[in-house]
Amino acid sequence: MSGIILNQTIIMLMLMLVGVLCSKTKIISSSANRELSKFVLQIVNPIMIFMSYQTEIHDKLVKNLLVTFLLSVGTFAVMICAVYLLIPKKEGRETEIERFSSVYSNCAFMGMPLANAMFGNEGVFYLTAFITVFNLVVWTHGIIMLTGERDMKKVIKVFYSPTVISIVLGLITFFLQIKIPELPAKAMSYISDLNTPMAMIVSGVSMAETNIPKMLKKAGVYRVCLIKLIILPAILAVGFSFLPIDEKVRLTVLVAASAPPAAMCTLQCLNNGKNYLYSSEIFTAGTIFSIATLPIIVKSTEYLTKILS
Repeated sequence: MSGIILNQTIIMLMLMLVGVLCSKTKIISSSANRELSKFVLQIVNPIMIFMSYQTEIHDKLVKNLLVTFLLSVGTFAVMICAVYLLIPKKEGRETEIERFSSVYSNCAFMGMPLANAMFGNEGVFYLTAFITVFNLVVWTHGIIMLTGERDMKKVIKVFYSPTVISIVLGLITFFLQIKIPELPAKAMSYISDLNTPMAMIVSGVSMAETNIPKMLKKAGVYRVCLIKLIILPAILAVGFSFLPIDEKVRLTVLVAASAPPAAMCTLQCLNNGKNYLYSSEIFTAGTIFSIATLPIIVKSTEYLTKILS
């Protein structure tokens, strides 16, 4: 499985480089990239999620979906507690940005292509549980931690976002076994196939806007990447190895949690007058380093599970 992850991350890196090229040649501007990002998040991702539920119902899928929900809740609880210990408040440190980036991953942009590469629609199916928990936690704990504001309107807004709506509709069609007619299903599958290339190209354009030499001189960037990409995944990998759960559930949640820092941090910093350049540098460095760390984490988890089972 680590080989699949390695191959997929290399492919994703190549697609990111296309995004970098599009940015440098002015084919895609910053404003256009924001619109493309919205298209991926509000159209492509929800359709891909919905289509993952167009499958035959059986006890194993239902059980694993519930387990994934519970495991995702536990995962966020562990990561949130850990970052408060690993990243203490310190004068001159962007503590809120570092903590947010360490807990919240790019689980939709990066997680979906990887889950799909590992386990196909079943992997995306389980990933929806993680994304649901992610959305609930990031719009409550995450936003409060980053901004200090307790805006319940933003929390309520989560429940009618395209992602959550697609999950609810998908669950309804899954449990009632409602199948979409062949032609609309085919059209929707074409749209869902756009997820990987478009998400990576958008990420590449975002990365191109970062001053790489300046980024490489910041110790905080390395600190967050170490915590996000190695320390927290290692803690989760050890914990998961003791749990008697399906390997597909274990690896899907682990990959989603171990994905690089969320681009959402930069967007929220822009909206709230925070240091968005620093969050963008963390996002860029994390995305680059994850190409190496994700296969290692998956391989280590497989090895631990084998010797402990």
